[in-house]
Amino acid sequence: MAKITYIEWDGARHEVDVKPGMTVMEGARDNGIPGIDADCGGACACSTCHVYVDPAWVDKLPPRDPMEEDMLDFAYQPDPVRSRLTCQIKVKPELDGLVVQMPEKQI
Repeated sequence: MAKITYIEWDGARHEVDVKPGMTVMEGARDNGIPGIDADCGGACACSTCHVYVDPAWVDKLPPRDPMEEDMLDFAYQPDPVRSRLTCQIKVKPELDGLVVQMPEKQI
């Protein structure tokens, strides 16, 4: 298990254990974390699972692929460095302690 911390726009924190092999989006969905809508169910066909990755974790994640880059163009106030789609981040034991913050809204 990897402990992932999800921080809502208002600062509310949710720490949950997520099984390796799942995505950060699935961890939020399965634990009822508000702020990650995941309208497409994880198909990388929307931007409603957009988050800002904590700066300490940005370089520890695999790079965004072109499809994720394209979908982030539709996200609310994307950050060129910190924005990610949680459906594209596979949980591994090395991600234990990952911190992500939700934007003000999902579009």
